Amino acid sequence: MQRRLKILTWHTHGSYLYYLTQAPHDFYVLSKPGRPAGYGGRGGHIPWGDNVFDMPVDEAKHHEFDCIVFQDDHQYFQDQHDFLTPAQRRLPKIYIEHDCPRQNPTDERHPVDDPGVLLVHVTPFNALMWDSGRTPTRVVEHGVKIPPGIAYTGELARGLVVVNNIASRGRRLGGDIFADMRDRVPLDLVGMGAQEIGGLGEVQHAQLPAFSARYRFFFNPIRYTSLGLAVIEAMMVGLPIVALATTEMSTVVQDGVRGYASNDPARLAEGMQALLADPGLARTLGEAARGYANERFGIARFARDWDAVFREVAA
Repeated sequence: MQRRLKILTWHTHGSYLYYLTQAPHDFYVLSKPGRPAGYGGRGGHIPWGDNVFDMPVDEAKHHEFDCIVFQDDHQYFQDQHDFLTPAQRRLPKIYIEHDCPRQNPTDERHPVDDPGVLLVHVTPFNALMWDSGRTPTRVVEHGVKIPPGIAYTGELARGLVVVNNIASRGRRLGGDIFADMRDRVPLDLVGMGAQEIGGLGEVQHAQLPAFSARYRFFFNPIRYTSLGLAVIEAMMVGLPIVALATTEMSTVVQDGVRGYASNDPARLAEGMQALLADPGLARTLGEAARGYANERFGIARFARDWDAVFREVAA
């Protein structure tokens, strides 16, 4: 049996970290008193496994690790110098880039410029759009799992939207598209800050699959961002997806097969209205979405891919 690796990382995206820790290794997650953003350690409502350990920042320099996994710029440029020893800073390093480039979609240079770091993109689209320079890159596509026993019912003749702080994040996250669509079809919004614009509020990650299973379809109004885990989780439950055909989403939602994908909002509204009028159609498209998600985004494949990356880098 191969040795389990000790991996130091940060609590940047809680749901992604939960899935990452399904890999067969031990994860030490940095924390600070009060658990501010980015330093939540093992905290929060996520059901962490027993391979996830809280690592106070002041104690990190006294421990041995096999690999460091950065997930944000300040971690790479500042935290490793503040919290780690020179020897630890020479350990194998991975930087997970969760986003597509913001300032320029085609010509933005990635801030990590180091042939000794493996830059891992979470979608092929992101890898295509970033100028990664001399830094070696890899794509590890998302993997998710949902609790057993959850099945799509779709009895609520409404659509579900899951976006955090959509009101303050502007056109990129599709706040205007959501507002327009909500005037055309019944939509419920969940996520941080949702209640500010008449949404339902935040639903804990572990409860979201069962919560979403009652909805007729899932609507993603986002114009330009990485592929959201909430979309994949909804597909795993069996919801048909209605989304803009941008970024990696254009490869995930086959129009008329796994839901509806278009860059014409009027076409999306027609698709949502068809799903509301025909529960059988919604179930058929949702089953196709579920099958595709299980094939492409299964947690076993994700854990295998990351296990291979960790062992290659640590070697």
